[in-house]
Amino acid sequence: MAYDTTDLPPGEGPSSGISVSLSAGTLLAIRERVGKRGVSAYLEKAAQRQIERDNLAELIADLDKTNGPADPQAVASKRAKLTGSASSDAGAAA
Repeated sequence: MAYDTTDLPPGEGPSSGISVSLSAGTLLAIRERVGKRGVSAYLEKAAQRQIERDNLAELIADLDKTNGPADPQAVASKRAKLTGSASSDAGAAA
């Protein structure tokens, strides 16, 4: 059965082998966490998270372009409500 892989979301479809170069230290750290046979799954999940972050960054850029940047004080206020923090400047750097 042949798969049409032209329009699959991240994490879907058949696996495909590729060659990836990593620094020795990065590969060692991954192997210490997941073992020698867990490297591919670890890298798959890491790539999926990065794609999600890239997509979110694009959405934020589009929103900023349309509506202007978020008000830092409003962000801090919302963050304080979400985290239960009393500090109003907790999100000033966000």
